[in-house]
Amino acid sequence: MKFNCEKALLINTINIASRAAAAKSAITSLEGLLVEAYNDTVTISGFDMKTGIKSSLPADVVDNGSIVLNSRLFGDIVRKLPEDTVTVSVDENGMTNIKCGLADFNIMGISAEDYPDLPSVDEIGAVYMEEGVLRSMIAQTNFAVSDNEPRPIHTGELFEAEGEYLTVVAVDGYRLAVRREKMKRCETGDCSFVVPGSALSELGKILGEGEDEVKIVPGAKHIMFVTGQTVVISRRLEGEFLNYRNAIPKNGKYTLEISRQDLISSVERVSLIIDDRLKSPLRCVFSDGVVRISSSTPLGMAYDECPVTGSAENLEIGFNNKYILDALKAAPADYLTVQLTSGVAPCVMLPTDESDSFIYMILPVRLRPNEN
Repeated sequence: MKFNCEKALLINTINIASRAAAAKSAITSLEGLLVEAYNDTVTISGFDMKTGIKSSLPADVVDNGSIVLNSRLFGDIVRKLPEDTVTVSVDENGMTNIKCGLADFNIMGISAEDYPDLPSVDEIGAVYMEEGVLRSMIAQTNFAVSDNEPRPIHTGELFEAEGEYLTVVAVDGYRLAVRREKMKRCETGDCSFVVPGSALSELGKILGEGEDEVKIVPGAKHIMFVTGQTVVISRRLEGEFLNYRNAIPKNGKYTLEISRQDLISSVERVSLIIDDRLKSPLRCVFSDGVVRISSSTPLGMAYDECPVTGSAENLEIGFNNKYILDALKAAPADYLTVQLTSGVAPCVMLPTDESDSFIYMILPVRLRPNEN
């Protein structure tokens, strides 16, 4: 195998594929990247037996072939090369020469025959989304994915294609995040599937913010995302996902409107005396035109106020500061409608325009009478 390509294109492709390479595995080849050079195209693949990523770049392919190279070492070498054309050649024993300018490396590769095949996905139909829209939907829900392995279905996100819209849902038992956007087009009919949060996290880092099209192909056991020259393949999670529609309260007793950034600033100030060791809930009192936020830990006490429109008749609720900040920072709107019912009922955040583009729900924390 021998090919020549631009260093910038090569390192970008390595960076994308290496997101799926195993950091440590009993199968040595999984710690590497499969490099394939055929017909003026180089394809680089990473696979950890759960998620596979392959990405391609144009190249001057002198000799067709393939090799598996250690992901970390290959990436480090190419990253340090001068900005010039890179030549990669492999002899019959797997010795791989990487040359650029005066820099010259020889590293031992592994036979491509030892690399597992990436799963195949039967392409019966597909959902098409704008790249930047899907990226934002993942970023604005992925924080609520559960890390509780005994409930593996909730370590992923539910994708629902219904009519003209795609809905993405994440839940971890303490909070719930829902995002809904219009699809560019749908060739599958109504369908639903659950994608592991870890795979979506890597996909979100690959996707750009533009208007290019992303193709989502739901297979029987795997899901495929195609964006540009990159393909991400992930296993489907099986099981019964939470019926999120029934979990969200339909109407709160109290409805308030609040500036998202103002509330973020207040919560962050009061959270300065809270850390992982000194956990303490935020005490929030929703009065007429203001929410009073306070907290108390062994470090001291903190208090702040944030203006709101409306009143909840001095309703007092406790919140985990991280959970409420995650939701506030993810919400794609400057102003939010907040629905409250009681000190033990969920808090629901909605768009002020009464659309259903997002819903965030946070369960409260019980406050002890002597707190703060």
